[in-house]
Amino acid sequence: MTLAKPWKPEAIARLLLGLLVCIYGGSLAGCVLRFWQVGGKASGRVFYPLAVVAMACLAITLVLLRRPMRLEQMLSRLTAVLAVCYSGFLVGLWAQKYGPTTDPSTGQMVVSILCSHGAGLLLVGRFLREHELDWTEAFGLGAGRRQAIALGLVAACLFLPMGWGIEQAAAWALNHLAPAAMKPEEQRAVHVLRTAASWGERGALGALTVFLVPVAEEVFFRGILYTMVKQAGFERLALWGTAGVFALIHFNLLTFLPLLALALVLTVLYERTGNLLAPIMAHSLFNALNFALLCWFSNS
Repeated sequence: MTLAKPWKPEAIARLLLGLLVCIYGGSLAGCVLRFWQVGGKASGRVFYPLAVVAMACLAITLVLLRRPMRLEQMLSRLTAVLAVCYSGFLVGLWAQKYGPTTDPSTGQMVVSILCSHGAGLLLVGRFLREHELDWTEAFGLGAGRRQAIALGLVAACLFLPMGWGIEQAAAWALNHLAPAAMKPEEQRAVHVLRTAASWGERGALGALTVFLVPVAEEVFFRGILYTMVKQAGFERLALWGTAGVFALIHFNLLTFLPLLALALVLTVLYERTGNLLAPIMAHSLFNALNFALLCWFSNS
């Protein structure tokens, strides 16, 4: 069961570009925090001004993306948006050349998540207002709520052993069959959690991982992207394509297959219940159990 009213293609395009801006802005903001933490005074005279210019360009891009683009204004508006957006990206890359070369910190990860996932949800809220919908109408949050929550929790518990099994099989295959250049690396978030200096830092990162990240990712991947592709008439592409993108954005070869399988389960949950709470709860519990397990082993 998916939304009967199709998303506007022009609004989807602006939302996607806005999300990319938020993700990059989050990465840059985290880099600024890390630079301040390590006290990079020598290159700060170059890094900070470049970072400010880049963030200003990204902010202007988001402002320009607020309003719909009419056909007669499309070319001029799009040119202005892309010019400012690419300027922000290029200046940001220039700034990061002078940025910290140390491993990311917990604070850096927290800032990055808040700026990407948190700001992304704000963009989705504006996107829904353009379609004259609220969150409940758009994602079926009022339909069979208790059943959706229960199914989501049960699905996560059933999938977890399978997901761990797929990951272990992938690790074995990469270790024994792949060349040295393809050896799996630890996820960035996992590394940050292992090296977190205190339980307070772990708690902050864990709270975002369990409560904010699943909501933001399910709203975008299942609630918007999957629905859009399916309504365009490409049901298989909607299922496998969005699942593949979901697995790819985590940028880790070892977790690609388990995350692909998880995304397929989450999509089926959304289809069967018509309520986005089902995949949100499954995703949240999956993250919570993995987070707890990682904390357990990192202290053993």
